[in-house]
Amino acid sequence: MKRVAVRPYIMSARADATAATRQRIVDSARELIMSHLIEDVTIDMVAARADTTARTVLRVFRTKDELIAQALDSIGNFRPGPVTPANVEALVNGTYDFYEKIGDTVIRWLADEQRTPAMREHLNIGRKHLRDWVAEAFAPALSQQQGTLRKELHDALIVAFDVYTWKLLRRDFGLSRRAAQATTLRIVSGLIGVNGNG
Repeated sequence: MKRVAVRPYIMSARADATAATRQRIVDSARELIMSHLIEDVTIDMVAARADTTARTVLRVFRTKDELIAQALDSIGNFRPGPVTPANVEALVNGTYDFYEKIGDTVIRWLADEQRTPAMREHLNIGRKHLRDWVAEAFAPALSQQQGTLRKELHDALIVAFDVYTWKLLRRDFGLSRRAAQATTLRIVSGLIGVNGNG
């Protein structure tokens, strides 16, 4: 029996279709983990949103953990806002712009951290980004301190800009964004006024 060669354009079309399906699945999973606890997201939910089957999802990603890891990677790196070292008000405002969009989602992810290794890894990367962002944004104030005092100031500034601080002010205390930002600005100004300039 004569073997018929598969034409290159057919192979290319198949590869494109496979890549498109994979992307739809990743997009679907990403959208779901932005609005649900990961433990509540099922392969069937991802498949339905991606307009495919659960069998296809598992053929492409093998396990839910692998899929979630890919979805998290697709989100990219989070930074609280642009770095403007000379303007504390702009730093606070940029951070609130960020948390007003993603803060509730991050809080849900934190609840999943101990159960989902991929989530823990992603959140640890986020923690490092926050630490680095604070170090860059407050370099002038931090440079005036040495040793333990510098570390204490760095840590305190991280707390001021952490998502849990945003949650405490906006969700738990029920403050308006304007009032919450004013409180954060007071905290940060106090820290760099006493520890950075004093």
